[in-house]
Amino acid sequence: MRNLNKIALGFAFAVGFASCESLEVEPTGFYSEANFYTTVEDAEASLLYAYDALTLVSYAPINYYLCELASDNCIAKSDEGADAQAFVNWEVTSQNELLTQYYRCAYIAVNRANAVIENVEGRGFDEKEEKRLLGEAYFLRAYNHFNVVRAFGLVPLQTSLIDKMDETTSSLPENMQEVYSFLIDDLTKAVDYLEVNRVTGRADKVAAQALLADVYLFAASAKESGVPKYDAITESVENLYAKAAEFSGNVLNDQSEYSHDSDLQNIYDVNSPDGPEHIFILSMDRSGTAEGDYSKLSKYFIPYVAGGTMYLKNTDGSFSPTHDGWSVFQTTNTLISNYELTDKRRTDLFVSEVYDENNNSTGTVSDGTIPYEFTRKYIDPDFAGDKTSTRPYLIRYSEVQLAYAEATANASGLEQYNDIRRRAGVSELADLSGLTKDEFRTLVVEERQRELSYEGDRLWDLRRKNIVQEKVTQAAGLSPEQVAFYPIPQRELDLNPNIN
Repeated sequence: MRNLNKIALGFAFAVGFASCESLEVEPTGFYSEANFYTTVEDAEASLLYAYDALTLVSYAPINYYLCELASDNCIAKSDEGADAQAFVNWEVTSQNELLTQYYRCAYIAVNRANAVIENVEGRGFDEKEEKRLLGEAYFLRAYNHFNVVRAFGLVPLQTSLIDKMDETTSSLPENMQEVYSFLIDDLTKAVDYLEVNRVTGRADKVAAQALLADVYLFAASAKESGVPKYDAITESVENLYAKAAEFSGNVLNDQSEYSHDSDLQNIYDVNSPDGPEHIFILSMDRSGTAEGDYSKLSKYFIPYVAGGTMYLKNTDGSFSPTHDGWSVFQTTNTLISNYELTDKRRTDLFVSEVYDENNNSTGTVSDGTIPYEFTRKYIDPDFAGDKTSTRPYLIRYSEVQLAYAEATANASGLEQYNDIRRRAGVSELADLSGLTKDEFRTLVVEERQRELSYEGDRLWDLRRKNIVQEKVTQAAGLSPEQVAFYPIPQRELDLNPNIN
């Protein structure tokens, strides 16, 4: 896959440019739209180039700044840059460089997906291959648009390939109804075109169904909760929840490739990206030659402890090595206190003591050697220097279970909710008697925090439920729109007068 990505990089002219990618770059080969997309292999290279955008170092890691630092899950180390501290303190402005890079990279990814859509459809390829290529491209276009919609609210919908400067000034959509109709249309096509086909780093029919369920769930809860601009969505809250239940139910009931993993440790085994839980996970490997091909994600979560290799005690009594980190994302007491003391997601997945190669303790949180309890979700015992295979978990089966539980808010959903809690070793909810649908949905969102912590979801949940200011004291005093949406970067406003 990575070799094909490298080939595709040389075909940049053929696959087009995003509005924020330089239009002055000279093509490195002699390809054009007319002679590049002549074979399925050409189209495949272009599609892989679109996937490669998800691993850009100014995209994948920055999602955690937006979604985790601005939530009640973590804070940044005290000497982290001002742009990072702005997320913690809810002082993000349109000048924030991290925000600018995220926006920029999301649209690079959108444009690469558009290149596939425009150049594959009707090219004369085998029908099955054409549908697969288009289905994945529609998924990617929707996935990246959904990222910027959750982050910024009303944003330009890039519906066609941009390869000329005068095409970079799209207007904002009229309202959220237009936005969500676009997302749903793309994902409906993806569901129709794709088959169940597990490939690490790639999306298939199940991934499209899961993302479509997430889109409906976000719209349903945001409209229900009074999030600004979501009152423009014309479909009823009940119907939106029903659609979320339908598509998450398809994932749970209509396929056998992906499933609930009863062993919590297996989910975060860095060497098993094809485990049953992983519906969509990025393809990053320590053997890569450039960052993005390999991952440094672990460095953000692991604290700096003595500047060398340390060892973590496993649940079976063995020990695993890991490098030290940068201490960027520091766990809050609020997050830790939301777990029961016996919750395996706390006891097995958070570290409060480290050891040396002889299994001797070298420090704890209690004695101050470790500045905070850190997550084991991003640990690679086979690290090569700073190079690891730790990957963002983009769509997990457990996330779909919780989406179904929230959307249905009935006995069937309760079974999925209890399945998550059973694995964690905590008490199950016997029935829904005495609980309204809204009260049960609140319990599910609380469970999502425990289950999906540090997986890039928390702020989106707080926003769609309109509870940011209830959970994050730093957001007090802000307007409803300031809480619901980050400002569109000033650079983009300057470049595009149609979004002012």
